Amino acid sequence: MRSAQDPAEAARRARFGRLPERIRLEDTVEERAATAPDPARGVYDEDEWLVRYCL
Repeated sequence: MRSAQDPAEAARRARFGRLPERIRLEDTVEERAATAPDPARGVYDEDEWLVRYCL
């Protein structure tokens, strides 16, 4: 086994020698509404049935 490290190996160990910090699951999830709410939804139109069924 080698006792002396070459500079490239020392640089690799300094950069990649340990695992990265753990990331919590709560930090990986983003919650957003799937669609923007439609302001016209739920507005009552008394003639809507005429358009839907008679035309």
